[in-house]
Order: sequence, then structure tokens, then C-alpha cells
Amino acid sequence: MTSDTGAAPAGLSPRARRFVEVDGIRLRRQDVRRHRDVWTGHGIPAAEVERAAAFQDRWGGLALPPAPFYEGGPRVLDADCPEGSDAAGWSFPAGDCRVSMAYGFMIGPDGAFGIDANHWTPLHASTDGWVESLALAAHARLRAGTVTRLRGSAVEALDLGGFEPVPEVQGVTDSWWRGEDSLVAVYRGEAVGFNAPWCLEAHVYGGLDE
Repeated sequence: MTSDTGAAPAGLSPRARRFVEVDGIRLRRQDVRRHRDVWTGHGIPAAEVERAAAFQDRWGGLALPPAPFYEGGPRVLDADCPEGSDAAGWSFPAGDCRVSMAYGFMIGPDGAFGIDANHWTPLHASTDGWVESLALAAHARLRAGTVTRLRGSAVEALDLGGFEPVPEVQGVTDSWWRGEDSLVAVYRGEAVGFNAPWCLEAHVYGGLDE
């Protein structure tokens, strides 16, 4: 399998573009359209096959550095066979886990990037938002003077007054907040997906410049 670096997909912030182009590796992507006849023969709508293929065109084969939560996120962004129903909606895998996990990473019926735990839990409104969050975490780790991890009730006690949400991460269950000299990442996905409030975690990056 060959690999290389390359241009980031259009539409990302300058920070995320640099992150993808400098720290990402693009592996040879599989062509999911070649499975169209087999998948549609099993009742998967052609539109869902094309949706997975469009994801693959944009993100397929992209390996990025590990995320600071969710055991690092997908090893490589890579679509696979859609699953679901017309009534419940269709999703497809977003890539294999780096380690053995109790959930998988999925692209939901509305295009959100999330986890399939005890139930579907969208983390970001799109894969772009997930990649933006990885880029922001890499930036914050490099620039912060301090990094504080909080869990469970300590996260709920965080005072985010005076902070503004970071819009480019397109937060749904997870979110990023920007203060005067700090950034806060709140990871709610596992807590919501497993109904386990003790899994709630936040990372507070302090001592950042403007």
C-alpha cells in the first residue's frame, strides 16, 4: 500500500489545512463504488452507496495523528458498507479503531461524525468538524502552558461564562470553547453514548496567546 501527503480537502480552516497537509498521510483509498451492485442487491439504497463513496472521495485513506480522547479515533478514515434501514436511517463506518473498543466510528444519516455505542451519538455535525477538532487539539497541546484534565462532576462544574464556542469544530455532543487565554475541549460522547456520566471528560489548555 502506497502513501503520501497531499492537499487538504477544500473548506477547512487554515489551521486544519496545515494539520492535514503536514501531519496527515494519505494512503491508497479503496473504491467503494465497485461494491455498488452487491450492496444494492442486499437492499442498500443506491443513494447511500453514493453517500459513502462521496465520503471516500473526500476523506478516504487519510491517516491523522491520534485524537486526545476516544482512544485516538479512527486509524484511517475509510468508508465501508452502509447499514440501517429506511425507517431508522442509514449510517456507514468511518474507519477502523486503533485499539479494541466498545463502539465504532460512524457517519450518521445526516452526515454527522459520531460513535455507535449503546446508541448512535453524533460528536460533530460533519467529518470536517472532527478534523477541525483534531487540528485544534494539536495546536493547543503545542502552545499551552498548562493542560488540566477534568472528569465527571468536575466537568459539569466548569464555569464557561465569558467563553465562546469554537464554530469550526461543528460541535454536537462534543464542543470546544475559546477564552481570553485558554481553550476548553469537552468530550461528552462516551458519557452520552453509554449513559455513563463518569465518562465525561474535559481538557483545559491554559496560558495560550491570542
